[in-house]
Amino acid sequence: MSEVETEVVEAPVEKTEELVEEVTTEAAAEEVTTEAAAAEEKAQPETKKQAPDKWGIAHIYSSYNNTIIHMTDLTGAETVAISSGGVHVNADRYESSPFAAMKAANAVVDAARTKLFTGFHIRVRAVGGVGSRVPGPGAQAAIRALARGGFKIGRIDDVTPIPHDTTRKKGGKRGRRV
Repeated sequence: MSEVETEVVEAPVEKTEELVEEVTTEAAAEEVTTEAAAAEEKAQPETKKQAPDKWGIAHIYSSYNNTIIHMTDLTGAETVAISSGGVHVNADRYESSPFAAMKAANAVVDAARTKLFTGFHIRVRAVGGVGSRVPGPGAQAAIRALARGGFKIGRIDDVTPIPHDTTRKKGGKRGRRV
């Protein structure tokens, strides 16, 4: 049995010597390639560093009569761009349509791109209060058009004002008299 054990021991020793030689030649080859790559990097001019991301907020007000898209900086103080659905269509009944909202969103995207914005958060607002709490038909189209503009989208929030008490509708005790 001792002969078998010595044969088993001798075989791996020979293989390990071959493996050590291969590893040392591979390591030497890698050092040469890294030195060549470093020399090439030094020869090329430095590329421009990526500017930090510039984020904004897109406020989308969507009712059943109009869609307004208002883009601001992160603080909300400075207006970057604003566009209404009524600017892009002729008839009043089309102001809240998805087509008008898409056109308004594309106008805002172009303006934001010229001011070097890279991403924005979206805040969707319906009429709210005593009115409708459901955004109009242009909200979905406006969000989709903004997303296709090539910007990063952060959060999409619903900021519709909802009263938590018994706010009365206008018209008085007897309602609207026709």
